Amino acid sequence: MYPLFPLAPRYRLDDELPWLEGIDPLRNYWIAVNGDRDWMVKLPGLNAGSFEEFKQKMRQFRALKSGEIMELGNRDRQVQLLCISSNCFAIATENQGAPVWHLFDMETLDSLLMTAHPDWQCSEKDMDLGRRMLESSWQQDAVA
Repeated sequence: MYPLFPLAPRYRLDDELPWLEGIDPLRNYWIAVNGDRDWMVKLPGLNAGSFEEFKQKMRQFRALKSGEIMELGNRDRQVQLLCISSNCFAIATENQGAPVWHLFDMETLDSLLMTAHPDWQCSEKDMDLGRRMLESSWQQDAVA
């Protein structure tokens, strides 16, 4: 058994390396890990079915205290959003069996979560992210 080895890339709105590839219509965040476009991950984002639910979830996020957890995602995939401190949050995922925490400051994560607003629409460029994911799945071998 290998010891726990969590990786923790950190993202800010003013990073020198562009890390946000886009946000698809399902509110998945497409992120280049540490700005490396060869290591792209898709993190499930916040989903809200109504404006009231959106307001409730944003209030819940903004009220998180150190050590508290909030669920993100949809019924297909859920991830945990952990509040580490007042200005440090982690989205916990796995990559190739290893635990990974993607770290965000408050301003960056708040901006990402705002895309859960029911009236938000992704750009045409970001519509292609879902298409690219589908195309790449066609190139993989089917499991027998």
